[in-house]
Amino acid sequence: MQEEFSLSTTKRQELIAITDKVNSIIKKSKIKQGICNVFTAHATAAIIINENYDPNICLDLIDALNKLIPAGIWRHDRIDGNADAHIKSAILGASETIPIKNGELELGRWQSIMMVELDGPRNDRRIIVTVLGDKD
Repeated sequence: MQEEFSLSTTKRQELIAITDKVNSIIKKSKIKQGICNVFTAHATAAIIINENYDPNICLDLIDALNKLIPAGIWRHDRIDGNADAHIKSAILGASETIPIKNGELELGRWQSIMMVELDGPRNDRRIIVTVLGDKD
């Protein structure tokens, strides 16, 4: 089963928790054992798994990325000024695959699936969720 949903973002860089949305798609699929792939169809966004309980983790991640990959110094910036977003997205990755057991994501206690906006704000960030497995 495959389902797509969209997000709108409000900041240039932000992390948005999407675990609840992904869980609802898994429930709809009725898959009991299998895998779930979450993919963003954008070159300046990413999908990660990280803690979402403390919002400072999200801010710390953005700060670390900005220190490692500063804006405004790359060749692609001459085109549209977002080379840092492309580099960060390539490092973080466009997708995550999570096991499903007993119809639920096998995430750790503090883990959450997040879409990382790196060149916002944007409307209609596409997230594609693919669920594969057995229904019994």
